[in-house]
Amino acid sequence: MWEESTIAKVLFSEEDIKKRAAELGAEITKDYQGKKPLLVALLKGSVPFMAELIKHIDLDLQYDFMDVSSYEGTESTGDVRIIKDLDTNIRGLDILLVEDIVDTGRTLATIRKVLLARGARSVEIVTLLNKPSRRVYDLRVEYAGFEVGNEFVVGFGMDFDQRYRCLPYVGVLKEECYKK
Repeated sequence: MWEESTIAKVLFSEEDIKKRAAELGAEITKDYQGKKPLLVALLKGSVPFMAELIKHIDLDLQYDFMDVSSYEGTESTGDVRIIKDLDTNIRGLDILLVEDIVDTGRTLATIRKVLLARGARSVEIVTLLNKPSRRVYDLRVEYAGFEVGNEFVVGFGMDFDQRYRCLPYVGVLKEECYKK
């Protein structure tokens, strides 16, 4: 396949991801009993993870999408922009932000503040990958699928210049593919 020559190693297989999503879904189901959470997927990378996760949450939940950006290529610009906002009135709702990877924490810290200022009752985070070694914001991640080191990961929604999102696993992109 075309990607085999550009992937240094597979970190988490499709089976690993499905198993962990089931575990996270069970935790969320338990923690949100009696509530009707709104899952907010941050486009585009979190969509495959959210699609897998919601299969395992046994609650009457809703979901919506935001498109936010703070990256160009492999680096954060430091400027968080909302490109597509929510369609849902969030006043009084318990929100669970769904992310593909938490890196510096800048984007999620900003979005969390925005949603709380709009009247959300609570805003928690669920992510497929947590990368605490790069964190520059003090950000609590309530539900994390896997912890990763400081490697450039792609697949299962995560991309490099819009490529690799559809890989059914999470892998490390070879450095020569993104360093010029």
